[in-house]
Order: sequence, then C-alpha cells, then structure tokens
Amino acid sequence: MTLTRILPTLRRSIPDPISMDRWPEATIASTTDLSVGGVSLLRLAEVCGTPAVHLGRAVEPGTGGRLASATLHTGVVVVRVLEASAQRGLERAIVIDGDLTELDPAWAEARLIGRASVARAVPTTLTAPSGCSALAPIALPGDLGAGDLLALPYTAVTDDAGVARPASGWRSVAQTSDLAREESAYRSAGTTSAAKSSSPDRS
Repeated sequence: MTLTRILPTLRRSIPDPISMDRWPEATIASTTDLSVGGVSLLRLAEVCGTPAVHLGRAVEPGTGGRLASATLHTGVVVVRVLEASAQRGLERAIVIDGDLTELDPAWAEARLIGRASVARAVPTTLTAPSGCSALAPIALPGDLGAGDLLALPYTAVTDDAGVARPASGWRSVAQTSDLAREESAYRSAGTTSAAKSSSPDRS
C-alpha cells in the first residue's frame, strides 16, 4: 500500500510509484506525465493521437531500472478513455480506444497521465469496443472519464530485421479509412507500424 493510495490528495505533489522493472529504461514519473528517455508520453499523445506507442530499452529484472538490457525492448502504449460507466458497487467499467490483446501489457501498471487525480483507486475493468478486456479489474482512480489518457508498459516484440515493434496483430478501433490516412501521415515521419509509434532507436 503506497502513500498515494492511502491519501490520494498526495498525488498533487507526489507521483504514484511505478515498478521500474516493468517500464523502459530512463522512465521518469511526474504527477501528471511519464517521460521515457526524455520523451513525454503526454506530448506523444498530443502529437500522434491515440493509441500510440513508444519504445525504449528494457531493463534487467531485479535491478530496479538501473541496468538496461543490451538486447530487449519495452514499449509503452497510450490509450484514451472513450466511455466510463457509473460506479457499480466498488467497481467501474472503462472503454478505451485500443485493443491491447496482442500487446499483452502489464495491466497492473496502468496509470493516468494528463492530470493528477485525487480520487481513491477503485477496481476498474478496461475493455475495447472490439470486446477485448483486461484479465482482471485494475486499481485506477475512481473519477476516470472520457478523454482521460492511460499509459501501460508491454514487452516489445523484435521482428526479423531486429527492430522492436508493437506485437503482430495490433489493431486500433479506428475506421479503416482513418487508419489509412494516419498511416500515410506517419509513414512520412518514418513510422511503418499500423499503430502510431515512436522510438529513440530509430533514425
């Protein structure tokens, strides 16, 4: 149990802690954002839209984020809340704008970015319009609403060229025409994944 879980008002001055072994190297948490290798995830979402991914070096397990892996990558996906149900008992249901089944993120590490919530954490079920959902409810602030942003880490998959990308099968809930238009825009920026992405290792 963390201080911010016991006294949620502390989130205005103290960021919720993260498990450094689950996030990319050089991940830094603030009260309203996460930066990965100097890249603000909030800014990434503003520029690229959502869902969006960012890749960084993984860290060696058990080092608390102090030792980067020489071969493995960890990604972070940023998704937007589309709908939030009224609280039913102690649980809420949230609909997000990305199907994360193939990414298999570390659901328990999901965190709100973009604002500091002082609401107590409640069990929250994350689902996508496609029907995928987290395996179990996640503890998230009880005041999540449409438009809020969530960041989740996942283990990146390396393709045959040795480039870490979103796992095969990533799919956005956007319409095909929107994906085609966005893909064209991001291809011009050097991104070839169907998910909007960035990586400090790419030239």
